[in-house]
Amino acid sequence: MTRVILVRHSQASFGATDYDCLSDKGHEQAEHLGKVLRERGETIDALWSGRLQRHRQTAKGLLQGADWDLEQHCLAGFDEFDHQQVIVRYEPRYNDHEVMMSELAAAENPRDAFFGMFGAALARWYGGTADGDYDEPWRQFQARCKAALEQVLKLAGPDETHLVVTSGGVIAVIVQALLGLGDAAAMQVNWTLANASMTSLQVSSQRKRRLMTLNEYSHFHGDRSYLLTWR
Repeated sequence: MTRVILVRHSQASFGATDYDCLSDKGHEQAEHLGKVLRERGETIDALWSGRLQRHRQTAKGLLQGADWDLEQHCLAGFDEFDHQQVIVRYEPRYNDHEVMMSELAAAENPRDAFFGMFGAALARWYGGTADGDYDEPWRQFQARCKAALEQVLKLAGPDETHLVVTSGGVIAVIVQALLGLGDAAAMQVNWTLANASMTSLQVSSQRKRRLMTLNEYSHFHGDRSYLLTWR
């Protein structure tokens, strides 16, 4: 059976002006996951990623850790949604990053304040009542993610394993389609995905898809527990 392993990118630079760059811990997470996959005896037939820097850096770290000689194929369909636009359409003043960070820093719990605000911004986006405000409405994003998966499956052989490095939103949409989840539940899946975690699916000879694992991060247990992050 064809297998696809979806890897959420390693830790990016949360809170920084340029989020789209792995932190030092993020680089370590990617290399460690690559080493673990090699030790498990995984045979990867193709490596895919989104085009974002955090995707490409994670894929590069995986290759280094696993010592695999694979070409990295970038596919726009695996790019994350524009989270900055989602925030700014919800609160236009946050187009100025410094204004957002200053206001959140003044909250009693800045982290909770951010996720409360971001959750409301996401609900506005996927709620479908303001689609005209977004360059990529929720339904369009869903269709893009599913089309990217279909492109990979079309190229994958019957016994091949393809690895895809992408973001939480993309993985959540694919899981949503596999399990028939509602939009709010899909966003809950997104919130739970750890950095450099793995979600896998299988496709039978009859082209039936089955979710096999979700948010696996056992490679960050024990003496590597310090590498476990969500943001």
